[in-house]
Amino acid sequence: MVILFLAMSPAENRMKDQGPGMVPFELTGGQDRADEILAEWGEEGQDAAREQLWIDFGFLLAYGSFLTFALAAIRDLASSRGWVRFAAIGAVVAYFGALGAGFDALENICLLLTLGGAGAALPLLATIFAACKFILLAVAIAYLIAGLAMRLFSRGPVEQTS
Repeated sequence: MVILFLAMSPAENRMKDQGPGMVPFELTGGQDRADEILAEWGEEGQDAAREQLWIDFGFLLAYGSFLTFALAAIRDLASSRGWVRFAAIGAVVAYFGALGAGFDALENICLLLTLGGAGAALPLLATIFAACKFILLAVAIAYLIAGLAMRLFSRGPVEQTS
């Protein structure tokens, strides 16, 4: 995951040399702002955006898998510790890593098609998918942090399950 993130950094830097980075492009909200960003980037920035989006498919698989397993582990810890409400929340939140990655993939597809000149509705769809991704990932990370904090500050042994 870290290697893929680092692999995307040069492309992000090339985009920022020409104009905004990827996140403003993800959150354009519509074709007019997307056209402005594409014009600012020029060919070099657009090529960098394509490169970053293609690498991001690997990155989203990595972070989606990691978060899904980590969330499930925290949910299971909550269950073994008798943290009933926290485990119940985890029964839903455990899927947020995978769902966030799924929305990220849909967003990437919309952005790649936008870079290719297709469909005026695609930047808006990309923004909607990006917002869903960011919300899901924020909740997932908050759940992980809360679970780790509860584990760190809780007292008593972990129940052994067979």
